[in-house]
Amino acid sequence: MRPSKPLYHRRRFPSEIISHCVWLYFRFALSYRDVEEMMASRGVILTYETVRDWAQKFGGIYAKRLRSRESRPGDHWHLDEVYLSINGKHQYLWRAVDQDGEVLDILVQPRRNKKAAKKFFWKLLKGLQYIPRAIITDKLGSYAAAKAEILPDVEHIQDKRSNNRAENSHQPTRERERRMRGFKSAGHARRFLARFGVIASFFRPGWHLLTTKKYREIMRRRFMQWTEVIESRFVFQ
Repeated sequence: MRPSKPLYHRRRFPSEIISHCVWLYFRFALSYRDVEEMMASRGVILTYETVRDWAQKFGGIYAKRLRSRESRPGDHWHLDEVYLSINGKHQYLWRAVDQDGEVLDILVQPRRNKKAAKKFFWKLLKGLQYIPRAIITDKLGSYAAAKAEILPDVEHIQDKRSNNRAENSHQPTRERERRMRGFKSAGHARRFLARFGVIASFFRPGWHLLTTKKYREIMRRRFMQWTEVIESRFVFQ
């Protein structure tokens, strides 16, 4: 595998400014214009179109690098789906998180039947490359039907209350959906949420479950990892 051109090839701004804008956009419920204004307050003059270009180009690269550095996620998968209204049509966002709330994967598709559930299971297994000890879902029959064929020996807990972890993970998505005034297409939703899920959850380590000292130590390590991710020089093909 050979490196292609440098990651920040022909970019007028340094990597510190580019990565900070990308971090602001995906970490907080901000628009491109919000980020433009925040940078202007620090004396950095750029346009919201520049922020959008950086988010689209570098957001995916950063998310992929963060994902590759993570240790194997937890062995309890919480799965849930929620509808999105895209151009007046219903699409379903399928999301899986582990017992620590880390986003495992997402999928946007127009159905939530058995075929759709099987597609999501296969996507999870291909990306994560291990079998969970248990999956936790609500009582949607599609999960049970797909699980019986693909993961017959895995424990399946069907309880809405036990699946609060997955349901709560939809809240940041709803907030961003409102802020963005909806997604333009299913592809737009998939691309944004794949990046947003990784970057935002990376900087949300569940502070309510941690002592202040532990939380600060985790955040210190994660910002160090973020620095390593953004300073990697090349894009590999």
